[in-house]
Formats: sequence, structure tokens, C-alpha cells
Amino acid sequence: MTDLLARRLLFVTGKGGVGKTTVAAALGLLAAEQGKRTLVCEVEPKGDLSAAYECGPTPFKGREVGPGLTAMSMDTEASLREYLRLIARVPVVGRIGPVATAFDFVATAAPGIREILTVGKLCYEVRERHYDLVVVDASATGQVIGQLAAPSGINELVRVGLIRSQTDWMIEILADPAVTGAVIVTTPEEMPVSEAVDLAGRLGRETAVRLACVVANRVLPELFGHREEEVFERLCGRSEKAAVAKQLGVSVEAVSSVFAAARLAVTIRRDGAGHLEQLRAGIGEEVPLVYLPYLFGRAYGLRAIRQVAESLGEEL
Repeated sequence: MTDLLARRLLFVTGKGGVGKTTVAAALGLLAAEQGKRTLVCEVEPKGDLSAAYECGPTPFKGREVGPGLTAMSMDTEASLREYLRLIARVPVVGRIGPVATAFDFVATAAPGIREILTVGKLCYEVRERHYDLVVVDASATGQVIGQLAAPSGINELVRVGLIRSQTDWMIEILADPAVTGAVIVTTPEEMPVSEAVDLAGRLGRETAVRLACVVANRVLPELFGHREEEVFERLCGRSEKAAVAKQLGVSVEAVSSVFAAARLAVTIRRDGAGHLEQLRAGIGEEVPLVYLPYLFGRAYGLRAIRQVAESLGEEL
């Protein structure tokens, strides 16, 4: 895990709702605090990244959200404009409506073109060394494979010309495990774990990007060891509950509610542990697996991001 932040391009993905934006934002914050010039990019501009950092909108040109930390949101038209100006050397003034319309037509007819603009922008930032690390809040499980595989797909279709030369250097960046890695975020639940294992396999089969690590988010702490559990079970008897209630000066029903909540937490923790065992077996022993604790307080915003960054810092 020590070399995760030594890479220069990280794609953070996972099933929707598992906290991939939180992890991406936390990785960016951690890297910036370690002195790295860091860019965090939200591929699907829903405003989740600005909510995570509690800042204003994160435009395509980027917004500084902290010392050494810049956040941006992907914009297809802006990316096309930048490509035409910097790569194709085509002067662009004002809106590019006609060009964008033509691009939409081509993108519909040739799947992968739109994804090239997204991945190409990120690879360009890496190639030009504008940042030490680019962290991507990538698309969820269903779309990320298509994005990461786009350069290779285009490369197979186009043998010569400008587009072929562009995809060549993109693939070179994406395929270098010392430069680029994928981070899969999951939670200790059946569906997220199943999708994470499937995605890990597809990354290796269908893309040039290597899996760098898997992050298990919202892991509950172990409340009881075996010895404490024996005591807990004895205290669950009715007479014992009554004694506890009398000692604390509360009702037996109140004590019963606390014990029931503790039993539920233990059950959820054990179920989660079983899913994490399946996760480890599914991704293999060689892939680093990082555990992030369940945040019992506010699970979004800058305070939560800092908590997650601290937990990641202890693991990395």
C-alpha cells in the first residue's frame, strides 16, 4: 500500500452508494497534505465533489479547495474545445456548437469517442505533469470499464493518423502500473462485494489498468471478544436485566432496548465479516485490502473527508 500515492493517476470506482466520492476526495486531501500537487476530478458532474469539500462549483478549469489541492468536474464540450486547441491546433473562438453537434453525431455512431475525451483529459494532465497526482472520482461499476477500455478500443479501429497517435500515449500511461491504478470501493454487504469482485476480474480482462487496491468502507468495529460475549449473553437474562435496570435507575424496557441494539450491531458486524472474507477470496491475496471504519456521525462534508483521510493515512 505504500506506493498507492506514489502513482500519478488513480481511478476510484465502485457500486453507487458505497462512498467512492468520499474515498476519492479523501485520497486527494491526504496526498495534498503530504505535499503533492493534487487534482481531484469528478467524471459525472453531479455536485458530489463540491459537497464533499464544502466548496462552490468545481468547474472544468479547476478550483483550488485547499493548499496544493484542486477540484474539477468533467465537461465534454470544454474537453473537446481543449483538445482542438492544444492537440489538433484548431483555433476555437466562442461556443463550438456546430463542432459539438458533429461530435455528438460521431460519438453516437462510434462508441468510445466520448470516453476518449474524458480519459484523454486526465492522461493529458499526467503527461504534462501539471500535477503530482490525479485522483478520478470515476463512473460507477456499470460504466467505468467502457471508459478505461476506450483508448484500446479506438486503437484497434484506427490504424493511422492523429487519433491513433493520441491513443498510443494514453494506453502507455494507463497500462503502466507504476503510473496508473484503479481503486475499487465497496461495503461489507452482499451486492457491493459481488460487484467489486466482478469488476476486479473485468479490469484485468478488458482494460489495461491494473487494480491497485480495494477499499472496504463502513466497516463496523468488533464490539465483543469471545470472553466479553459470554458476559453479554449472561446479562441478557431477564433477572440480570432487572438488576442492571435497578442499579442504573432506569426501566427494564430501556435496558432491553440497549441490549437488543448491541445484539443487532454484533449480528451486522458478523455478517459483514463474512462478506469481507468472500471479498478477500474473490480479489486474491496479492491485492491490498484497506478497511475504513463506519462513521457514526455526519458521513459527508469536509469533516467526514478528513476523518476518512486520517484512516487512509494509517493504512497507506
